[in-house]
Amino acid sequence: MAANEKKQTSGTENRKPDREIALDIIMGVMEQGEFSHILLRKTFEHHKYLEKNRRKFITRLAEGTIEKTVTLDYILNRYSKIRVDKMKPLIRNILRMSLYQLKFLSGVPESAVCNEAVKLTRKRGFQNLSGFVNGILRNILRAPELAVIPDGASETSVSGLSAAYSMPEWLVKHFLDSYGIELTRNILKGTQEAAEDTWTTVRVNTSKIGLEQAEEMLWQEGVEVQRILLAQGALRIRGYDMLASLSVFRQGMIQVQNVSSILAAQTAGVRPGSVCMDICAAPGGKTLHLADLLQGTGSVISRDISEKKCSLIRENMERAGFRNIKVQVWNALDFDESAVESADLVMADIPCSGLGVLAAKPDIKYRLRPEQLQELAELSQNILNHAVKYIKNGGILLFSTCTVNPGENTRIRQWLIEEQGLVPEDIRPVLSEELLSMGNNRMTAADGYLQLFPSKETDGFFISRFRKTKKVQDNGY
Repeated sequence: MAANEKKQTSGTENRKPDREIALDIIMGVMEQGEFSHILLRKTFEHHKYLEKNRRKFITRLAEGTIEKTVTLDYILNRYSKIRVDKMKPLIRNILRMSLYQLKFLSGVPESAVCNEAVKLTRKRGFQNLSGFVNGILRNILRAPELAVIPDGASETSVSGLSAAYSMPEWLVKHFLDSYGIELTRNILKGTQEAAEDTWTTVRVNTSKIGLEQAEEMLWQEGVEVQRILLAQGALRIRGYDMLASLSVFRQGMIQVQNVSSILAAQTAGVRPGSVCMDICAAPGGKTLHLADLLQGTGSVISRDISEKKCSLIRENMERAGFRNIKVQVWNALDFDESAVESADLVMADIPCSGLGVLAAKPDIKYRLRPEQLQELAELSQNILNHAVKYIKNGGILLFSTCTVNPGENTRIRQWLIEEQGLVPEDIRPVLSEELLSMGNNRMTAADGYLQLFPSKETDGFFISRFRKTKKVQDNGY
């Protein structure tokens, strides 16, 4: 064995079984409030020796358990006299992870699931509870009829929909109050289907490489590719090991970016030579898209609240090789007098509840609280109040969020029209026929906005475009 390999595989941490690594991730998210996507990345950076199949299993086990926690708890409470929320944190998460394997993972031996759960319980210092863990899991195997999940297609109750689609009850009620039963069911179903999707969406930097050429390079590297017709320059890829191993990514020819996010910059209708501001920009997907659309002309001022966030933008910018981007640390809540009427376009992808991206970030639904929805709407208004002043007369505001909460979307849109004097613009000319033919997109696009809902095709996302046709009043600034 080479010295480097020996170093990588030595040490207690490096010899952790896959299920224990997954358990650590689940505990970090569900008990300590860490972000799942960040914790997964850090975990694999620490365990660099893990092969592709092991990383895939750990990811699926950790993400699947987190995403299905509400459903798993519903089932466990039918077998245990002690409610899940009363169990010791380690025990409930071992049971959740084990039940997920039994219920949702095919090809995993039932005996291995039970045995590994008992081993983990003992290894983590709960020898006295190993019998409890073993008993619950064996009871599930002996009486599987109690583990039946409600049928979401026919459920109408809050509790039934919650268990069927693994969504906290307060959020189910919020969706029902906002959209009614049919659309709520579609939102919940779409979120679940998107969570099960194994493809990665990327955008081709068309100022560096053509779409067909990018497809060909990906195929040559053994990557499976599908073209996405809903957004310009969008591809779905899978079958690769790590993204950084692809030369087309390392050379900045593609950028990981979901369809909904791609549509934001596309909808802005950027013109060559424009001065653009992206005021809540990290990690920089939309900034890079704007720079790409400018084709080497104009400029993009890309801002976010901290140096850490801005470093992510710079990292992506340097890989992509764009020279018309200026990254600045700036809190969007702070008014910048020097930027008044300086931009042809302001991109405002506002911090929001994230209810449209629960498939990719399932931990959001456990950390979010009802009162935060109103707080976030107020935050949006405070940021946008500044953003409007940065736009030149005749310029564009592109306002977007990754949520399906009307209070953060359509109500803010109405506020921008009524209180800020902005004029919504017909966005149909910049959208594909495939997108316009979905739902009532054609009608809303005529009014200057899209409300996309979670599905395999798109995240839940709100996009609206406005033109500033008169000088905004001073308002004390």
